[in-house]
Amino acid sequence: MSVDVVTFGCRLNAYESEVMKHEAEAAGLKDAVLVNTCAVTGEAVRQARQTIRRLRRENPGARIIVTGCAAQTESDSFAGMEEVDLVLGNSEKLERASYGRVAQFGIDETEKVRVNDIMSVTETAGHLIDGLEGRARAFVQVQNGCDHRCTFCIIPFGRGNSRSVPMGVVVDQIARLVDNGYREVVLTGVDITSYGADLPGTPTLGTLSEKILKKVPTLDRLRLSSIDSIEADPALMRVIAEEDRLMPHLHLSLQAGDDLILKRMKRRHLRADTIRFCQEVRAARPDVVFGADIIAGFPTETEEMFQNTLRIVDECGLTHLHVFPFSPRPGTPAARMPQVERAAVKERAARLREKGAAALLAHLDAEVGRTRQVLIEREGLGRSEQFTQVEFDADACAGAGPGDLVSLRISGHTGRHLLGQRAA
Repeated sequence: MSVDVVTFGCRLNAYESEVMKHEAEAAGLKDAVLVNTCAVTGEAVRQARQTIRRLRRENPGARIIVTGCAAQTESDSFAGMEEVDLVLGNSEKLERASYGRVAQFGIDETEKVRVNDIMSVTETAGHLIDGLEGRARAFVQVQNGCDHRCTFCIIPFGRGNSRSVPMGVVVDQIARLVDNGYREVVLTGVDITSYGADLPGTPTLGTLSEKILKKVPTLDRLRLSSIDSIEADPALMRVIAEEDRLMPHLHLSLQAGDDLILKRMKRRHLRADTIRFCQEVRAARPDVVFGADIIAGFPTETEEMFQNTLRIVDECGLTHLHVFPFSPRPGTPAARMPQVERAAVKERAARLREKGAAALLAHLDAEVGRTRQVLIEREGLGRSEQFTQVEFDADACAGAGPGDLVSLRISGHTGRHLLGQRAA
């Protein structure tokens, strides 16, 4: 056994797990399992603990090193688990020296926790990697941390304040990945629409996207991870409208559709701002599909407020919904607000998911008969430009494999996925 990595949570964690594995192996670490945790919900933390216990049973002789956002915010709690050998912070997990010390000197019980003050970290280094193991598309970190303090969110305390990777480093990383055969790259971070505010000249996500598409002409597809639409800059709107290589799928950090709830969440937009953004983007790019994160049952939410959130799904034409029943995170202001009854939270989340399923079904119906360029993820499954899953049989993609782009005619759907046939 060399170094295995178990990853929870977001695309940024997936990227960082690849960096961790590379740095740990380069440092000479062996017989270790790295657990890269997520802190976005209490359930994510519970799953991490459960997995750590299972890993110890399955790997009794391995070192188990726990890191990630939950380890950053709850380091003592993870250190108290008898199954855990070492806890590393979100900054330390990317440093070769962290693993070199373990490889050379082992783990001293008195130094079981190596977690610094994440708010003291002022830079995010660009890590050059050759690819992401087992993934058809590559994620590239362009930004880390967040300067905002949404009342429900613990992530800034796990990631620190916003800091950006210089544009030249991002472009070099993408060029390297394309040279290694990747056809699609996803820009990822905690709050990527805040990109560049800390860099000389204050470039924006839009200017970064323009630079990538210009400097790496062989990149077939550029995709954005979750964005905060209120921070979309003019250059980004221009790229969305004019650059076919920027994929027509935008995932919005929406969270709610009621203005009072948005204010209590300490969001920076109102419902009208989101509706206007979606209308402007759709007018410029008619093939765009929107996804969104939405929280059901936020503290103080009434049925009338929830109805506003339900309505915004139609008003924005949202398709891919990520629905989160509100879960209070200790240490956040929302945890101290008057809570909605748990039964009501679950019921509202179910209604939102039902709404999302209907929206997805309408999208799938509209896709039948179209021809889409599908990135193969694994045998029999890929995703279209709009990030919609497409199923196909082996004959449809004979000779193609994960990471390849194929042209498929959409012949139908399953209610969840599109069905594709080789285009004539």
